[in-house]
Amino acid sequence: MNALDIKNREEPMNTREFSPCFVTKNVDACRDFYQRHFSAKAIFDCGWYLNLRIAGDGASIQFMQPKKGIAEYRAEGVMLNLRVEDVDAEHARLLGEGVKPAMPLEDHPWGDRGFSIIDPIGTSLYIYSDREPSNEFRQYFTF
Repeated sequence: MNALDIKNREEPMNTREFSPCFVTKNVDACRDFYQRHFSAKAIFDCGWYLNLRIAGDGASIQFMQPKKGIAEYRAEGVMLNLRVEDVDAEHARLLGEGVKPAMPLEDHPWGDRGFSIIDPIGTSLYIYSDREPSNEFRQYFTF
């Protein structure tokens, strides 16, 4: 399929799930971290490939040992956003479990309150709850 075919499609692709897969030598550390702190459940685990279902709306995340021809993940420029009902409660829970914040809990004018932590492979996890955006940012919402 070329760019013209995509442009002329009448119906969008019907995606049933969209989830990241991180290639890392630290699959075990990631399994432990996400199970301990996010109630993740393994839905497939053959040792070198792991698919975790995150509690809540059914998001999932995968980790895979490096294989020939597939580069290992480097955490440069990637942030995963996790929207939660009560960010203050999540912040207190994670700090109580010994997780160190990478960014403090704070309100943001673009319409959220959040903080970030770092997972075992260096990925930033931004955990937030929606808030009313300031007038400056309200105009940018398209829904």
